[in-house]
Amino acid sequence: MASLAFELKGKSVYVAGHRGMVGSALLRRLAQEDVRLLTASRSEVDLCNQAAVFDWFAHNRPQVVFLAAAKVGGIVANDTLRAEFIYDNIAIAANVIHAAHLNGVEKLMFLGSSCIYPKLAPQPLREDSVLTGPLEPTNEPYAIAKIAGIKMAEAYRSQYGSDFISVMPTNLYGPGDNYHPEYSHVVAALIRRFHEAKLSGAASVAVWGTGTPRREFLYVDDMADACVHLMKTYSAPELINIGTGEDVTIAEFARVVADIVGYRGAITFDTSRPDGTPRKLLDVSRLSELGWCAQTSLDDGIRRAYQAFLSS
Repeated sequence: MASLAFELKGKSVYVAGHRGMVGSALLRRLAQEDVRLLTASRSEVDLCNQAAVFDWFAHNRPQVVFLAAAKVGGIVANDTLRAEFIYDNIAIAANVIHAAHLNGVEKLMFLGSSCIYPKLAPQPLREDSVLTGPLEPTNEPYAIAKIAGIKMAEAYRSQYGSDFISVMPTNLYGPGDNYHPEYSHVVAALIRRFHEAKLSGAASVAVWGTGTPRREFLYVDDMADACVHLMKTYSAPELINIGTGEDVTIAEFARVVADIVGYRGAITFDTSRPDGTPRKLLDVSRLSELGWCAQTSLDDGIRRAYQAFLSS
């Protein structure tokens, strides 16, 4: 694994997707660095529009790029907006990566998603299991777009010597999460559900599935810290997983959320709802070897996420 010191100090750094949960966490972390931050709202530059992206890059000339922009959503959105998910995400990756190449960007980081791994890949998920088997059908368009981005970063490194790297964060939560009742991910969905149940005095809250699947959760500010660490220290074609290396059952997780929110009723399990993959845990040994590990415990992270929810 190539480890190479890269100096961020004094550089102009563009965070694509700065209004999302991931992008806003990157902005918070980069505020601690001596860099000139560049952002552009969707009204300023539509990342799906090649001409607009090329024009913005030529005009602003960022030296470093964190590519965190994506069209994202939960299982319902992924499965129903299939054409939008594949088109928008391939367009964003293709436009930004090629513009970075054309304008001499010194270093770029592409952020993937854990759905890039085959549905039945061995656990914990190792970086080299990409493309070794079929994907989960519900989010296949999104996964293929993310794999295309990873392969583009690899190809530009191989053909042009571009210092483009890819990282793969696990399930994220924290400030800036989406609490939509239908389209949110499990952490935000449970925080909202337990909070509303506490306010209404509901006797019980139903959690989807059996509660037995195991999931890994990473506080988003830890993810941002890992990204900055890797931007400074890592340079190689292989993607790097970002996670805690630990998982919990959905039932255990639900109890942690209920306790922190202050919900005292019963937790039941709606077994008519799907469980999804039995386990989803990342192998983070490459990241550990590069000198980084997560600092925020699940309890502390959920506490902070709940405070962010209350103030949102």
